[in-house]
Amino acid sequence: MLPMDSQPVIVGLGEVLWDFLPTGRQLGGAPANFAHAAALLRNEATIASCIGTDHLGDEVIPKLAGASLSTENLQRDSMHPTGTVNVRLDQNGKANFEIVESVSWDFLEWTDKWRVLAHRADAVCFGSLAQRSPQSRETIGKFLRATRPQSARVFDVNLRQSFYSAEVIRDSLKLANIVKLNHEELPTVAKLLEIKYDNEESAARKLRDAYKLDLVCVTRGESGSLLVSKFESDEHPGFKVQVADTVGAGDAFTAGLVHQYLKSALLQQMNDLANRMGAWVSTQSGAMPLPSRDLTNILSEL
Repeated sequence: MLPMDSQPVIVGLGEVLWDFLPTGRQLGGAPANFAHAAALLRNEATIASCIGTDHLGDEVIPKLAGASLSTENLQRDSMHPTGTVNVRLDQNGKANFEIVESVSWDFLEWTDKWRVLAHRADAVCFGSLAQRSPQSRETIGKFLRATRPQSARVFDVNLRQSFYSAEVIRDSLKLANIVKLNHEELPTVAKLLEIKYDNEESAARKLRDAYKLDLVCVTRGESGSLLVSKFESDEHPGFKVQVADTVGAGDAFTAGLVHQYLKSALLQQMNDLANRMGAWVSTQSGAMPLPSRDLTNILSEL
């Protein structure tokens, strides 16, 4: 899809926020986590979001810049606070989220600057959470419709609390050419969209066919993932690692998937790198860990 020597422009579109974890405050939000992992994979990555003019918003910019992420597409909102989430971890390190409402990323604005970014983007990852407010949902739709036809538009379903509906999911799938969801979300999505659920692969294939998607990805946590394209499918068993927490692991998985997709890689290659990235992040604390020797080993194989 891209010349071998080009650096893809990859956009995380939607929420950026502070996760308040038991171990302390960490920057997060699925699109921001995705963009961070994409930057670690040596892509030109940016987060298109909105933060408040409060002290938490001020602290976002140097944090993202330190992670080699462009901050020029961050909007500032003086009327609404920077987003926050209270994160609780169970005994297995699985995260549970309490997401504060009516924050800055609920009020994304469609601007000429974002129109230019949309046209440049080789890949955009967006989710259902940032569409919980009408204004941000409208802006996200305009952004996606302004991308080039060949761009990867990745819908990360990301069901959180009650912040989703059949309408949002259906409209998002119509705008996407790739969808990623986990094995717990797939039955829920199938029911909302009135797709018969027999098993994961059958449901994924029906979802792909119904919305003419290039790729459906079903993640299975520590048990790996399933990829379904038009003509084939691939299953990966995952990698067994010592889990610190799972915050951001799915977003790193998506970054690995997109990185290989843009290189027109085989499904097996997409699945392998995606699982390696997800496993690596799960061994670290927080959603945007600094590079480590394990990551260096992953990059050396690309």
